[in-house]
Amino acid sequence: MPIALHWPQIALRLTLAAIAGTLVGLNRGEHGSPAGLRTNLLVCLAACISMIQANALLYTAGKSPTSFVVLDLMRLPLGILSGMGFIGASAILRKGDRIAGITTAATLCFVTVLGLRFGGGQLGLGSAALGLAI
Repeated sequence: MPIALHWPQIALRLTLAAIAGTLVGLNRGEHGSPAGLRTNLLVCLAACISMIQANALLYTAGKSPTSFVVLDLMRLPLGILSGMGFIGASAILRKGDRIAGITTAATLCFVTVLGLRFGGGQLGLGSAALGLAI
């Protein structure tokens, strides 16, 4: 995984995230699920972009000898994943004895993690996870 990001690497990461979000979204859309193509595509791209941003900030994360501040870059993807957990939790509804939305919540969490993998440059892991999910 290269630390220095160049436009071809960024384009590859975004493309793979878009493909992953599209494939999962198409699968969900075929079954008439609430979180379909557009939702999964946007979630995966947003997670990918946030991880690319974290990678782009790696050079600024160092601590200078006169500074007491250290930038914790892993808070950005952690915040994205936590936020999607809240959104996923709000998709779960209980109607009497029936619980709906669990698969939607799990899908949103999974697509977020896929986006983080692709954005972080872990293309093999993201592709393998996508293959298993499909």
